[in-house]
Amino acid sequence: MPIRIVLVGTTHPGNIGAVARAMKNMGLGDLYLVNPKVFPHEDATARASGASDILERARVVDTLDKALVDCVYVAGASARSRTINWPCMGPRDCAERMIQESEHGDVACVFGPEKTGLHNDDLDLCHTLLTIPTDPGFSSLNLAMAVQVFTYEVRVASMLGEGPVFDVEAPPATSDEMEHFYEHLENVLRDIRFLDPDNPRHLMRRMRRLFIRARPDKNEVNILRGILTAVDRTRKDDDD
Repeated sequence: MPIRIVLVGTTHPGNIGAVARAMKNMGLGDLYLVNPKVFPHEDATARASGASDILERARVVDTLDKALVDCVYVAGASARSRTINWPCMGPRDCAERMIQESEHGDVACVFGPEKTGLHNDDLDLCHTLLTIPTDPGFSSLNLAMAVQVFTYEVRVASMLGEGPVFDVEAPPATSDEMEHFYEHLENVLRDIRFLDPDNPRHLMRRMRRLFIRARPDKNEVNILRGILTAVDRTRKDDDD
């Protein structure tokens, strides 16, 4: 299955090995590591317990954007509440959605550092939050445990072969195509003085949420960027 697991800023190499083992148990093999503190490491190999082939194939990158290139759907695992509401899914619904979206391209589930979890900047690149329901009195999950819960649900959903139907009419825009669009949008909004250059984050984060809900396809993103180009051209003509 073209479902990749992405670990961001993992501090303990043993956790990387344990994640690899959890993945192999459930038939997943595509692992990306974003700025791991230490890797490769003997602790990772020892904790992998026979899943060292996944560690050997793991791709190490320096930014989350690079780990998500070509992905058409991304879930970010988070246990913390957020000031801006992201769409949320439990592991079962998320796994079923991932399998369906994988018919159109690569998909990814992103897990953050052990102590802090994912930052809002990381979640800006995600379509939904993956939230694992735990006892409120003791909600902390080990990184490998969290990955195991999600990959188990992926395994079950893939074996059943039946899940809820989500409407996907055309190939959705990939993560990097959307990032280019957001950059283009921010530049134009700044140029027409709609966006405060000293405080752009709040507005742009809400704009991201809007377009994530809309799920534009490749053609729609090209149309949106064409509109932005026309706005920019008109503004420059007026200035002249």
